[in-house]
Amino acid sequence: MTPESACWFTSSYSNNGGNCIAVAVNLAATRGIVPVRDSKVVDGPVVAVPVTAFAAFVAGVRGGTFDAV
Repeated sequence: MTPESACWFTSSYSNNGGNCIAVAVNLAATRGIVPVRDSKVVDGPVVAVPVTAFAAFVAGVRGGTFDAV
């Protein structure tokens, strides 16, 4: 995976300047991964998350699995 081929996206909820991530979902169909990086360190490390794991994470977020109690 090369960062040059990734089309990075940062959520609009990340405008607070805090701890944010960027994802490149454009590689999901062709490579089976979703690259994830720190949005503030664009030349930093990239974690290649398998599509199935990323989809399960998103489903958990939407379902409230990670909500604070």
